[in-house]
Amino acid sequence: MSDPTLCTEEEIARLVHAFYARVRQDEALGPIFNAHVDDWPHHLAKLVDFWSALLRGTGRFDGAPMPKHAALPDLRPALFQRWLELFRETAAEQENQAMAQQACEMAGRIAQRLWAGYQVSRGQQPEALA
Repeated sequence: MSDPTLCTEEEIARLVHAFYARVRQDEALGPIFNAHVDDWPHHLAKLVDFWSALLRGTGRFDGAPMPKHAALPDLRPALFQRWLELFRETAAEQENQAMAQQACEMAGRIAQRLWAGYQVSRGQQPEALA
């Protein structure tokens, strides 16, 4: 549930920027993200909008993440699990732990949906992440 009083835009931006700095340096995720994101400042701004819409209900995000993720080759559950692990680590370091907890719950659902959508896009029966 979004709540405009849960956090500030600055808190969301700190979370998103810290998280994706970690992702870009990660041994497993970094090569994937760095190969597919051409303009990191633009991508980070979109991600801040995405999380602002989810956490604060701003409605600023106007994208479709599923097709972009479905188009990536050779994704596997361990990559989604690593993404979640890094997200949770980054969230745990944030001052606003109410925001961090809500964001982690949402991130878990997002990872599950993206993984299920990815499997379906390849004609597979969706299996949940462990």
